[in-house]
Amino acid sequence: MKVREISEYGHQLTLMSLFNLYLVRESDGFTMVDTGLSGSAKKILLASERVGDEIVERLLLTHAHGDHIGSLDVLVAALGRADIAIGRREARLLPKKPAQDRSLCPSEPRCRVKGSFPGADTPPTHLIQDGELYGSLRCIATPGHTPGHFSYFDERDGTLYAGDALVTVGGKVRVVGFGPWYFPLPGMATWHRPTALASARKLLELPIKRYAPGHGRLVEGGPELLERAIKRAERKLKG
Repeated sequence: MKVREISEYGHQLTLMSLFNLYLVRESDGFTMVDTGLSGSAKKILLASERVGDEIVERLLLTHAHGDHIGSLDVLVAALGRADIAIGRREARLLPKKPAQDRSLCPSEPRCRVKGSFPGADTPPTHLIQDGELYGSLRCIATPGHTPGHFSYFDERDGTLYAGDALVTVGGKVRVVGFGPWYFPLPGMATWHRPTALASARKLLELPIKRYAPGHGRLVEGGPELLERAIKRAERKLKG
């Protein structure tokens, strides 16, 4: 697993050059953003030891797709103690079947929820609300890829932990569902592209300095990169 320091507070952990999770340094330990693929727990724990001696105090999930919650249960068992947080809407997709609920809310677009939701045995200890501060991260509801997707913004250094709201495969910031043809998986697993585009517009309100996505490399730059991504997505949606 490749480990890269991205700021004074953040480290990117990358598996197979495509799947990212993050360690965010807090005053009391680390917040881990997402838990990677199933079977990655040992590599994740070894990588976190390389970053520092701090304990992982929080496991913060962007959404419930398998490549983001795959190692949740094993990590929780290994850590022995940790808060587990996910958006209230997305929490319906976190349990294993038959408890998993893929039904839509009356106000949501009537599109099938897509992607792999293997579920987890570990229940969340905290349900995220839009706009709250969890640890050092501002929680931003960014539905579209999934109905309850969240992104997280570190106001200390301007890092946007975007999950799958955005992708940077190919080096450019792109709205999920409008990515490059040679990396179709996030788009194929996206629930509703117009909602994903609306969420990207919402992120323009943030003073972003760098983009830390679930897939793709870290990209340094401000909101102007997201503005370009939105314009590209708008043209594709119209065309």
